[in-house]
Amino acid sequence: MSAPLLSIRDLSVSYTTRTGPVPAVRGVDLDVAPGEVVALVGESGSGKSTTAHAVVGLLPRGGRVDGGEIRFGAHDLATAGDRELRAVRGARIGLVPQDPTVSLNPTKRIGAQVAEVLRVHGLAGRREAAARVVELLERAGLSDPAVRARQYPHELSGGMRQRVLIAIAIAAGPELLIADEPTSALDVTVQRRILDHLDTLTRELGTAVLLVTHDLGVAADRAQRIAVMSGGRIVEVGPTEQVLSDPRDPYTRRLLAAAPSLAVARRSPAAVAPALREADPLVEVEGLGKDYPLPRGSGPRVLHAVRDVSFTVERGRTLALVGESGSGKSTTARMVLRLTEPTTGRIRFDGEDVTAARGADLRRLRRRAQLVYQNPYASLDPRFSIEEVVTEPLRAFGIGDRASRAARARELLDRVSLPATVLGRQPAELSGGQRQRVAIARALALSPELVVCDEPVSALDVSVQAQVLELLAELQEDTGVSYLFISHDLAVVRQVAHTVVVMRGGEVVESGTTEALFTSPTHDYTRELLAAIPGATAPTAGGTR
Repeated sequence: MSAPLLSIRDLSVSYTTRTGPVPAVRGVDLDVAPGEVVALVGESGSGKSTTAHAVVGLLPRGGRVDGGEIRFGAHDLATAGDRELRAVRGARIGLVPQDPTVSLNPTKRIGAQVAEVLRVHGLAGRREAAARVVELLERAGLSDPAVRARQYPHELSGGMRQRVLIAIAIAAGPELLIADEPTSALDVTVQRRILDHLDTLTRELGTAVLLVTHDLGVAADRAQRIAVMSGGRIVEVGPTEQVLSDPRDPYTRRLLAAAPSLAVARRSPAAVAPALREADPLVEVEGLGKDYPLPRGSGPRVLHAVRDVSFTVERGRTLALVGESGSGKSTTARMVLRLTEPTTGRIRFDGEDVTAARGADLRRLRRRAQLVYQNPYASLDPRFSIEEVVTEPLRAFGIGDRASRAARARELLDRVSLPATVLGRQPAELSGGQRQRVAIARALALSPELVVCDEPVSALDVSVQAQVLELLAELQEDTGVSYLFISHDLAVVRQVAHTVVVMRGGEVVESGTTEALFTSPTHDYTRELLAAIPGATAPTAGGTR
């Protein structure tokens, strides 16, 4: 092995808080060789992003390096001053941050933000920079790069904005690229295209990559070596195939077991459950459509967000709506709940037509169908205690008195495996996984027959994700509740769904049982979604795929 390009030794980092310093990284050793891709893997709070940001001297306020070395060429970045760091950062080490929404200046055009790197490092004058910007945006995979250069960030999709961040990161031809969760907020197909392009670019440029991710599937696909972090320490490091097929640390084994695309033995509920009698339909959707008027102009006047969608959700079963952002799946689910008015079609709930339900009829539907939102950090009222959050549906429908509602809250928390001591806390005092359990408890308060789960685990780490999915399955077995499960991730869907409806461009392109869809998909788009599952062909503990 050649001499490392980046060599981290005994790195320790802490954050200053009101109650004193809190250690975030403790005694980390890590090497990245020239041209090598190393994945730094772990859950939120494991210290992986802190380690990466310490390399480029971009720790958040209150963060400080307490000890150790970060050797990069002749530089020790752990002790380097601002001037030395600025000479290295951008020019020799590029950074692709996690969230393109907050990482780009909303008031500056795309071209100006890419050109800034070239001008700061003296690589191009103003006139030359304009031409280089178009070249960089094209290299990063953006169509019509000259047009994109004149646009603002809000005019681009999430995938386009992430490509802009890649263009900024590679502008100066760095020797090392740090990619901090570069695709975690993107659909799996967009994620795959961006990671494929990043692979191509780094191979062409000979750039080494430190890939920070919580997803072992992504690491399995992209890295030559994997370093696993937990509690601020690296607990395991080695070649990718070795770590995946013969993990030594219990934490690594737990991450592997929790990763949907790497769980070899995991099959769909339809495949592993005993034979069930044909279930009764609970929700029947026929020819559902939703149109939105567009501003007057030379283009079309109507956006057909959903067109001619039909499916049936059976009692005690899970139907998954699958597709990329913009496919119409969330709009369809909101119409089923009558949170959005359908333009065409019919919705029957337990045999009753609720398409145009109003007043008391709509209120009865609200009691029988509940919703779990995607983001557990935004879906709970931060002013409420957890008891108030969980009992709010009971208060809204005038069910019980204060004592009986409190008892119901304790019962519901026990059902979602949370201690009663949580009842007096605020949402901000809980982790993401705990908040999502609270959201599920709230949805179950009225004993609904249908729960719509709108991307309920996409914002969670894989191990927490696995716990929530297992909880949903247990609750269905215990209560007979039906789920309408919305996701862009077929690996997750395979764990929870009995039947799947695949949507694209507002239309259904394929539907059927989960096993049939995974073993013999008939539509090209479904095959594309299946191929985009990260790590689907990676070696795993106990053998290879």
